[in-house]
Amino acid sequence: MDRTGLINSLLNAVVNIDGGRKGFATDGKEHEGRLSYEYGISTAMTSFQEAQTTGDCETLIQVEQAFLEQELHFCHENDDITRNSLIQAIQDFEDALRCLKTVEVTALYQAAETTYSTTKYRIRGFPKDIFHQACDAHRTRLSNSLRTPGINMTEKAVIQQRMANMKTAAGYYIEKQKAALSGV
Repeated sequence: MDRTGLINSLLNAVVNIDGGRKGFATDGKEHEGRLSYEYGISTAMTSFQEAQTTGDCETLIQVEQAFLEQELHFCHENDDITRNSLIQAIQDFEDALRCLKTVEVTALYQAAETTYSTTKYRIRGFPKDIFHQACDAHRTRLSNSLRTPGINMTEKAVIQQRMANMKTAAGYYIEKQKAALSGV
């Protein structure tokens, strides 16, 4: 499936997950809620797994960002903690996508690379720039979600897949850094 199809699939998944959660909380709608929730979780897992096989860090970031934007849309307006976390993650991914454009301009990235001189700001010899920082921060955010009591194992598996996608995106990005810094 192409990037647009993956994003559409995830948007529908979040709609179903949200509808399912609301169904759980409504007398007489529990069964429909369960079906909607399970369909949404299953669709999300399939989409995230497929995104991981694309070999494209931009797709992985855009898919995750679209999922977060949809979650933000369904987030209760009074849930400031969750809303702020989602907004920060979305902003981080916007920065990461800009960084991705920079790494594709070899001369520009070679100049930017010199600003990451200490080992603290390097990963496997390459700059630990905003792309890596966004992936790391999001993996931490997702890892914290795994500690929430009451999340079922299916949803935890989706969260673990999303964490794996961030690690994969960072790995693909290192290949882009390697190409930019070698002048290829």
